[in-house]
Amino acid sequence: MRTNLRAWAREMASHFREHPTRAPLYVLYSWYLLLWFGITSRRQVGTNVYDRDWDVLVVLDACRTDTLREVADEYEFITAVDEQWSVGSHSAEWLAQTFSTDYRSEIERTRYITSNPHARRILEQRMEPPVNNATPVDFTRWDIADPDSFEALEMVWEDHLDDTYRVTLPETMTDRAIQASRTHDPDRLIVHYMQPHLPYIGRALAEGREPTELERQGYEKLQSGEADRQAVYAAYKETLRLVLDEVEELIANIDADRVAITADHGEEFGEVSAYGHPEGFPHPIVRKVPWVETAAQDSGTREPQVESDTERGERADIEEHLKDLGYR
Repeated sequence: MRTNLRAWAREMASHFREHPTRAPLYVLYSWYLLLWFGITSRRQVGTNVYDRDWDVLVVLDACRTDTLREVADEYEFITAVDEQWSVGSHSAEWLAQTFSTDYRSEIERTRYITSNPHARRILEQRMEPPVNNATPVDFTRWDIADPDSFEALEMVWEDHLDDTYRVTLPETMTDRAIQASRTHDPDRLIVHYMQPHLPYIGRALAEGREPTELERQGYEKLQSGEADRQAVYAAYKETLRLVLDEVEELIANIDADRVAITADHGEEFGEVSAYGHPEGFPHPIVRKVPWVETAAQDSGTREPQVESDTERGERADIEEHLKDLGYR
């Protein structure tokens, strides 16, 4: 058991200074996380994606099941939207649970292409949940696979952040996935899109403009009372449409008998007074994620445009990029 008393005390003192009325809730939450991760780091709660059958897994970051159902009729490849309990309510938790050494044999057959910076935190920097909240003590027992366990691990966000939108665009992920599929034909391919997670860029990208403050901060504006739910949710839904358009392109340009589309977690917009996707949060809005099954056939209609790392130049700073995504 490790102690984190100093870090925990500093964090709680900060909460009491900045949010004195809510600070006691943060104290209780930190003790809850201590217990939650102490248990779930030993025994998973939820369905690991490796316990399902798929050749290609498309992960839509922060995609709510109900929102996907609302737009499903707009896409021929979505015939039914089932759901399952995720192994996490936050990307770091999902990564630590999904890529457990219990699934080493499957991970060794997996090419993981991701635009989520938490992948570096968990898989390379060897951080362990909780990553955004301190606890007074830590008795977790995580067993996370080494990054070398993967057939290949591509952290696209490191050198493919869009200068305007400060996120990896879904079209970039689609191109990388098409190239990987055609060049390497991996047994298992995971394509982890960052959308519809913050920033909600769907409408801004379509209109060729910079995102508004509401689109950049989304549920944070809702939580502070500076925006209403309808406006924030509309921006979120447009961003889901943006990434689904790219998924449609993806499955028309790779070959796979079994394609599954899911999410690492959902997104809260004020349900039970929660916003975003807190760590270790058991509410169904964030823990129950969609599961869509389809197939893919390469029609050859898209030639991927992929720049090399050297062409892109300087790599993104992980802490700055996490701020871009709302982790302040």
